Amino acid sequence: MQRFDFIVVGGGSAGSVVAARLSESNKVNVLLIEAGSKDTNPLIHVPVGACAMVPTKINNWALDTIPQAGLNGRIGYQPRGKTLGGSSSINAMIYIRGHHDDYDDWKELGWGWQDVLPYFKKAENNESIVNELHGNEGPLFVANSRAKNEVANAFVDAAVELGFQYNDDFNGLEQEGVGPYQITQVNGMRCSAAKAYLYSARERNNLTIVTGAHVSKLLIKNKTCIGVEYLKNGKAHQVTCDKEVILSAGALISPQILLLSGIGAKRDIEPFGIEHLHELPGVGENLQDHPDFVSAYYAKTSKVFGLSVKGVSRLIKESGAFLTQRHGMLTSNFAETGGFLKTSPDLARPDIQLHFVVALVRDHARKLDLRHGYSCHTCILRPKSKGVVKLQSADPLASPLIDPQFLSHPDDVEVLKKGVRMASRILEHETMQKYKGASLYEEYNLSDDGLVELIRNKTDSVYHPIGTCKMGTDDMAVVTPQLNVIGIKNLRVVDASVFPSLIGGNTNAPTIMLAERASDFIKQTYTTLY
Repeated sequence: MQRFDFIVVGGGSAGSVVAARLSESNKVNVLLIEAGSKDTNPLIHVPVGACAMVPTKINNWALDTIPQAGLNGRIGYQPRGKTLGGSSSINAMIYIRGHHDDYDDWKELGWGWQDVLPYFKKAENNESIVNELHGNEGPLFVANSRAKNEVANAFVDAAVELGFQYNDDFNGLEQEGVGPYQITQVNGMRCSAAKAYLYSARERNNLTIVTGAHVSKLLIKNKTCIGVEYLKNGKAHQVTCDKEVILSAGALISPQILLLSGIGAKRDIEPFGIEHLHELPGVGENLQDHPDFVSAYYAKTSKVFGLSVKGVSRLIKESGAFLTQRHGMLTSNFAETGGFLKTSPDLARPDIQLHFVVALVRDHARKLDLRHGYSCHTCILRPKSKGVVKLQSADPLASPLIDPQFLSHPDDVEVLKKGVRMASRILEHETMQKYKGASLYEEYNLSDDGLVELIRNKTDSVYHPIGTCKMGTDDMAVVTPQLNVIGIKNLRVVDASVFPSLIGGNTNAPTIMLAERASDFIKQTYTTLY
């Protein structure tokens, strides 16, 4: 049986960081276990490849929710990265930290804005913004888009003409406004967490990376985690550790692994014939995600994505620009511009986010339409609806039961309705009319009741699940503010599942920040090794 000092479960946005940082000391041996593949597929690295991965099972777990009552009984879709880099290898690369007050909500846990800012800066290598709020020497490259799509910029112009303020740095002093998104990209290529952290670290003799290995359970002895069991090529393997196991499998899988290991509420474990080892009722509770409605338009221009004769010709031409200069449409993250808006002026911080996409998006791009088009996502940043992740089988290869309970709280419906109305004002502004072919849903013409029905028929996740192993000091907390699993020694959870509440924005950058800080927590525990 192999022994290591540290075992990191999951090579995604958090696990890549932790494995790289812990292996910086040659006094320790680190094992990183990833259920997905190596990140060698070119679709990962050419930014537009995301359009082939998000709607399919290419590098993607492509999970489903149970039927959602708030979505008129529809089954929701939960794409998650199935490769080194995790979801940072298939996402839209948007670099957003969230509102400063989101972290001050956690100040009593020691995670206030001033506590986390140094770790955002430590991770960041911003190519264009140099000031006291940004980092310029970290491993994660952050850049302005090299695509510069005319229609995406027109969306911003339309919003500004309507009176919304322009914002060229959503991670600056003020989040509110409309403008371009910065993205995790280097030289026109995706900069995933794996590229940022593992590409140099993997050359170290003290870091072992195993891919295609699905962790089936944690090995627990006398309320102490001593290792893990994983399945690879149909065979079970066990590995042990002398220091800690760090669970970084994400907000949907980390709670599943805890429950499969007998850690959680007894009522959630024993019905599946699993021995219950430790009562921790918060495991799998507190699932939060951003519910999202997509306005979709056909375009009368080939300057957005589409497979017309003109569109294909343009893509061929753009391929040359990409290969020779790393510029143009192939570097696009699709959601090039957007904004953070308030549905009421008396709000302290924005409550909705817009992503303007230079392609037609229907059902997560799973419904193909060859015509040129553009779309606008509207999501609620702090929904009141909360769900759960539980077991639906004792089989570790089975998907967990995912129930976000989208739009179960009436306030969420009202906020999303207001947000969609605001997005429609921008999309229907005269600046956008020269690009507009037709609106698929004409939501701007609907009554409030009609719009609510459309929202329930079309809303789904914008891929930001968090909270299912939340940090805290209350009875439903799963980990301490230092991310130790409560009541189990030598076990931490380090991923978005520990966030107690949703960040007002995309969750990849906050997850990387969290992992940077967690790595320091671990190093401070073993000062003789670091």
